[in-house]
Amino acid sequence: METENQSLSTEQSLEIITRMIRQAQGNVKRNAIYLILWGITIAAANLGMFILMWTGYSRPYVVWLITLPAWIATIYISYKHGKEATMSTHLDRINALLWYSYGVVILAIVMFGFKINYQLNPIILLISAVPAFVSGAIIKFRPLTVGGILFWVFGVVCFLSEGPWQYLIGAVAVTTGHLVPGLLLRNKTERQDVQRT
Repeated sequence: METENQSLSTEQSLEIITRMIRQAQGNVKRNAIYLILWGITIAAANLGMFILMWTGYSRPYVVWLITLPAWIATIYISYKHGKEATMSTHLDRINALLWYSYGVVILAIVMFGFKINYQLNPIILLISAVPAFVSGAIIKFRPLTVGGILFWVFGVVCFLSEGPWQYLIGAVAVTTGHLVPGLLLRNKTERQDVQRT
């Protein structure tokens, strides 16, 4: 009798652990909205910058103002997700801290970009590789891991390119590194949610 209770207890424990791992992965996967939002925003800003530079517009950098609504949307979505979260795991906290750290680094680079004559794209692309690559590994989602690798590749290519071409490369990098993995992740999560119901 005692052995049967221990066996049942072990099975229950494994089920609880498995559920917690799935919950942590689900929480991370539901954050695909951020990859999509910022993928679209930054790709559009890079393309806008590329076009405005080629047309000779005197202030092509104004296109980056489209990031302001994206920040507002990010804060709102983050607040909403925080209220809806049923369980937060250690994995969730690590992933969140990774992306917060990334945001702080990018903000510092943008704020002090004048120190390097605003040649930011190669640096930002190389730094963007880290959270994409690590998050992909955390949730075991290969497209995001590959997106991180592509950020590294495009970052190096961007260093070897000049002027407007850096922005076109940036648009491609963000599309392949954030937007496409974000869309694939959202679709995968939606399919899994449908299968569970």
